[in-house]
Parts: sequence; structure tokens; C-alpha cells
Amino acid sequence: MKSIRQIGMFAAVAAVLVSLSACDGMSRQGRDTAIGAGLGGAAGAAIGGNALSTLGGAAAGGVIGHEVGK
Repeated sequence: MKSIRQIGMFAAVAAVLVSLSACDGMSRQGRDTAIGAGLGGAAGAAIGGNALSTLGGAAAGGVIGHEVGK
């Protein structure tokens, strides 16, 4: 069971990294928001391991990334 969770976490991190390559034409603030949401979602999934913690982490990371990008 632990190895399945590790594979899922690796897949989620890989998906976030691949999706961040699409940030080329975005503004700096938009890019920072997207990166914050991706990293927050990955951290929420690692800490909580359920959908609610993943969404909460993504929301918090997005807000922090948006504010840092100003």
C-alpha cells in the first residue's frame, strides 16, 4: 500500500512539473499563482493524503503565489 501511495505522489509531482512548462506566455503574477497552486496541492496531498487536503493546499498555495508575485 505504501508503494502505491509513493507512485501516486511521484505521478502527481511529475504532472505538476510538466504542466508548469505551459507557463511560458503567462504574466509573472499568473505564473507565480500557478506554481504556488501546484506546489501547495502536492504538499497538501503529501501531508493529508486525501482530496480535501490536496484542494486546500492548492488553494492556499495559489493565494500565496498570487500575493508574492505582486
